[in-house]
Amino acid sequence: MKVCIGYQVVSGPWGGGNGFFAGLIAALQTRGHSVVNNLTDRDIDIILITDPRYGRKNRAIPFSYKQAKKYVNRVNSECLIVHRINECDERKNTRDMNNKLKSCNEVADFTVFVGSWLKMLDLWGGSEKMPSRVILNGSDSNIFNSSGFQPWNGKGPLRLVTHHWGGNWMKGFDVYDQIDKMLGTERWSDRIEFSYIGNLPKGYKFQNAKHIPPLSGEKLASALKNNHAYVTGSVNEPGGNHQNEGIQCGLPIMYLESGCMPEYLAGYGFGYNHPKEFEASLDAFISDYNYWKEQAQGYPNSLERTCEEWLGLFEELLTRKAEFMQMRLSRGQTGIKRLFGLWGK
Repeated sequence: MKVCIGYQVVSGPWGGGNGFFAGLIAALQTRGHSVVNNLTDRDIDIILITDPRYGRKNRAIPFSYKQAKKYVNRVNSECLIVHRINECDERKNTRDMNNKLKSCNEVADFTVFVGSWLKMLDLWGGSEKMPSRVILNGSDSNIFNSSGFQPWNGKGPLRLVTHHWGGNWMKGFDVYDQIDKMLGTERWSDRIEFSYIGNLPKGYKFQNAKHIPPLSGEKLASALKNNHAYVTGSVNEPGGNHQNEGIQCGLPIMYLESGCMPEYLAGYGFGYNHPKEFEASLDAFISDYNYWKEQAQGYPNSLERTCEEWLGLFEELLTRKAEFMQMRLSRGQTGIKRLFGLWGK
């Protein structure tokens, strides 16, 4: 099987998606499959497309979804196109991403969402009919594991940590800013510490929390393990990796019940419903710290599991190739009927 990955892996800190693609490429090659990231070869079996932003706006994307469609139309009509969706306008309060994703998805034979919450958005209202599946993200357990993690012993301040590559406010800064302010109060100044690893919103600075520039790989894992608990306030999270990396390092986790987070973390972490509830929730979390420490140990969403699901999907799709060729034909006939006003006649 030859798979074309529509993503150029970047070295160093570059967000959780970068780690996913690096892991998927390695898993495919370990199984003896060929992997390319351009459309030069004429014998590609599957093209995996992701971000619809191509060119100067996203140099990690080596070709556009339009070029992928052109390849199928003019070079290899039996090649299947799979679209991985991990974004939406709701995520960062943008206005153009959903339309771009919708246009990109029109060329796909099959769609993979990184969370059920994302799949259920109004944007994908007909998703129960479109060929699709949810495959949750996971992080590399060779890097993000509990080896060397020292849990809190109840003495001294509880060290909280979070990390994000992107500096959008909706990454959780309603909560992170609140923690920063809590650190300046008599009630909390001796009870907790807070470190933020990653990029900040433009113009924002912490007053009391510790800010660490973006890290990746072993350096990130080591920095996470220097703390006692992980917190995320991410709003409308489509299917992040930051929570995976934190909890896989052994850190018990607090999460905002928004977006995909309940699907990933329910039963493994402590959920709170609103940033205004965070302070009271933190009190409860501290009281039950040992319980959530134990729950974190059973967290199942590793990169290895994710890649197994992806490889299984690719193999399944190739066995169903005739079915997808027929779907393409049906879509083409539908388009012709609409063009000539013959729909329903």
